Amino acid sequence: MKLQKLTSVFLAGAMAASLAACGGSQPAETTAAPAAEAPAAEAPAAEAPAGDVDYSALEAVELIGADSTGKGAAGQIFGELVTSKVDEITGGQLTIDYHPNGDLGGDADLLRQEQSGDIDIVVCQTAPVVSFIPEVAVFDLPMVFAKYSGDQIDAVLNSKDSKFNQQLSAAYEAAGYHLLGFLQNATYRLTTSNKELNDLASFKELKIRTMENNNHMAFWSGIGASPTPLAWAEVYISLQNGTIDAEENAADTCVGANFQEVQKYLACTNHILYANQISINKDKFESLDPAYQAALEQAVSEAIAEMRPQLEQIDADSKKTLEDGGMTIIEYDSAFFDEVLALDPVKELYTKIDSDVNGLGTTLQEELAAQ
Repeated sequence: MKLQKLTSVFLAGAMAASLAACGGSQPAETTAAPAAEAPAAEAPAAEAPAGDVDYSALEAVELIGADSTGKGAAGQIFGELVTSKVDEITGGQLTIDYHPNGDLGGDADLLRQEQSGDIDIVVCQTAPVVSFIPEVAVFDLPMVFAKYSGDQIDAVLNSKDSKFNQQLSAAYEAAGYHLLGFLQNATYRLTTSNKELNDLASFKELKIRTMENNNHMAFWSGIGASPTPLAWAEVYISLQNGTIDAEENAADTCVGANFQEVQKYLACTNHILYANQISINKDKFESLDPAYQAALEQAVSEAIAEMRPQLEQIDADSKKTLEDGGMTIIEYDSAFFDEVLALDPVKELYTKIDSDVNGLGTTLQEELAAQ
């Protein structure tokens, strides 16, 4: 069934619902949408085909898209906004039958189906993509984005002139995917803790729950903490009873899980960028008429520009909610990040990841520094 055009009322309602949670309840581990829609920035249109396009002269095409985020999550709203814009741009000639919230499977299932061509478009965070495109592990470089603005990061991730974008896009193509873009605005995974983390020494022997990701775990071990992979459903009770001291997640995920009830501090470690990627099966993209290709890329570009201010507002509102709930926010200056990045284990991890991603980490750092 073709998805109808989103309305602003639907968006605002979905965003508000995403932050409603009962005490101690455990929503999906994902970044949720804001409590209210932030004013949208004027979205610059992507480069369109030369001349007016008569889409009605083209054969109608329906794509299948999906995500596995929680209800009302930013990834869902992003995918559905792209869906709405594609429909509007092409007058209903190119449409996306969009299935959110794991309707067609988890992230790994969706990416596998996308690769095989059973579905066409997938929106998800970067971590699960690594299993299919090893170069995406470049996003595991700890704190690599921490000192940059959303605009600087966007220029490196999404600009067609960016060497990083070109190299990563080539890796997507080699694996059978076509990269359409990244949604981010310099918001990050943060650390909640019952231990005051004012300096690097404070992290020594900190029992912190992490995702089961070898690079993430190596980072925490490298700064002296004790990383502990744990099922998401067990995190709240484990923080409550002291089995673990801390966990790391985006601020709005912490709000959705009510961690302000069982954690004293929110440390803005900014160690991993929160980003959603959107991609399409390579063969499907190449089979589309060039006018449809341009329309899809325009829709993604406009949706990213429209949602980026919302992501910033999500982060600010969520931090305030956690603070109002009794948590103390700890901010760090550039000297803290420099101190962490100067540690030998962290430098060794950078070298390992850069090798794993065929030098893409070096390209990323060089292009960020040039912004």
